[in-house]
Amino acid sequence: MAGVEPEEFSVSRGGPQLAGESVGEGSPVVLLHGITATRRYVVHGSKTLARRGHRQISYDARAHGSSDPALSDEGYTYGELAADLEAVVEAQLDDRPFVLCGHSMGAHTAVAYALSHQDALAGVVVIGPTYMGLVDDEALARWDRLADGLERDGVEGFIAAFDRNLDSGWRETVVRFTRERMLQHRQPEALARPLREVPRSSPFESLSELEFLEVPTLVVASHDVADPSHPYAVAAAYAESIPAARLISERADESPLAWQGGRLSREIASFCSEEAVAARLG
Repeated sequence: MAGVEPEEFSVSRGGPQLAGESVGEGSPVVLLHGITATRRYVVHGSKTLARRGHRQISYDARAHGSSDPALSDEGYTYGELAADLEAVVEAQLDDRPFVLCGHSMGAHTAVAYALSHQDALAGVVVIGPTYMGLVDDEALARWDRLADGLERDGVEGFIAAFDRNLDSGWRETVVRFTRERMLQHRQPEALARPLREVPRSSPFESLSELEFLEVPTLVVASHDVADPSHPYAVAAAYAESIPAARLISERADESPLAWQGGRLSREIASFCSEEAVAARLG
């Protein structure tokens, strides 16, 4: 089908070179992936959005996938991640309103950007958020163990540190999926810094700030049995805090919606067609 083959691009605004791709034509949808993922892992290779008449834009965050690591005088704060997003938007969208979708780290980056760029957005899709307005020392220790494992023994060291406290019914799937994802990075060792720095950064000060996000928002939750690192309760709290938000999820006995690229893409496309979002897309 014409128009659904990716067109690669690169963007830099004096910082790291960011590698991205655009698929399709029409109203734009920008996708932001989570930490240790790549641009493929928001909708997992699905081209449904392009086939539904959208221009699907995604890129690898700094140090991820084919993008460069941060420069020596830079780092991995949400301020810097949001500035990278702004650089991609300026280079690719020509001031056209768009729908912004992000998973985990990408969800927090999307919210940080949305709070200061509401006029640029037609809608926001927040997938698997984890940040609740505070930094958890126990969680930071887990991230540090992952970074230590990666530095010590590469991808397999990361996997060994990762494979803790996983529900036995999902362990094999999660470990396989995680190893495949880690092997997609040009410089996997460069992920050690973001593993330490991103969780220590705050996309906003408190959950109460979400009350000021007056953009149509879809929040995608996952049930904790399969995906405890993205708690259902956190996604529900986001949906409750954002005035124009609604919450969706898979059934409790299903694979997480965030892992189902085609189904998630259809949900995003349906969200884009809702009256409040379509009116802003123009």
